[in-house]
Amino acid sequence: MPAVATASSRHHDDAAGPLLQVDRLGVQFGSQHVLRDISIDLDPGQTLVVLGESGCGKTVLLKTMIGLIRPTSGFVRFEGQSLATLSDRALAHTRTRYGFVFQGAALFDSLSIRDNIAFPLREHTRLAEPDINGIVESLVDEVGLPRSVLEKKPVQISGGMRKRAGLARALALDPHLVLYDEPTTGLDPIMSDVINELILTVSRRPHTTSVVVTHDMNTARKVADRVIMLYPLFRLQSGEPQVVFDGTPDELDRSNDPRIRQFVEGRAGARLMELREEQAREAGQRDEASRASEAEPSTEEDE
Repeated sequence: MPAVATASSRHHDDAAGPLLQVDRLGVQFGSQHVLRDISIDLDPGQTLVVLGESGCGKTVLLKTMIGLIRPTSGFVRFEGQSLATLSDRALAHTRTRYGFVFQGAALFDSLSIRDNIAFPLREHTRLAEPDINGIVESLVDEVGLPRSVLEKKPVQISGGMRKRAGLARALALDPHLVLYDEPTTGLDPIMSDVINELILTVSRRPHTTSVVVTHDMNTARKVADRVIMLYPLFRLQSGEPQVVFDGTPDELDRSNDPRIRQFVEGRAGARLMELREEQAREAGQRDEASRASEAEPSTEEDE
């Protein structure tokens, strides 16, 4: 694979204005609040990494950015157009400007790798099959796959190869915005670094902007121009911002916020204490409910 530029060495055209705007976004499922008052301006050419522990809403934010989840409050704008104002047909057309790399690759098991990568081209273009095949072969070259995998089914190749095939499919329509959901999950360190290198390579494409959701600090340090860190709402006080960090990877490493230090350094001590306290509270609540139930007078009439 050819040498690539580091994230910090890339130049961005800030004069173009934000490609994507998340404006006071909130998402709620029933009584459960997942995201609250999130605002992000994403500049063209920028690679944004979204960090945070499991359950903080990272993937929900990613899906809201492309209109798969509609916000409870606030707006998402792509190239100045609010996704909420688009018809289903217009939204589907706008999504052809996105490339989405799913956590598990999400390839069609019944199709060959060739047909998986060709799928968006056949669905959204009128290209002839020879042209489609030429693009598919160029894409597998770009993501470092041997062309011998093209006729295989997803089950016949490794997890790392499936990830790269998923990336090739995401790039098929030459998207302006590429979104990655936990791209290195389940991979060994070497293959994880291969994926990180590919993210850097993709970021060098003209007019390509990237959002990477991950909990992998190696990925964040290697590919990010900018990092935001989300915190679970249930662990915040009312009114506390859910975005607890917004800056560069170097600034993240220098942060003195104990919540950030715990995540960056992978320390479980404070969290174990919190889990034990939560278990103790739940046990106390169960005991109190049991005592209250035993103390209730019987409603049955004496025989």
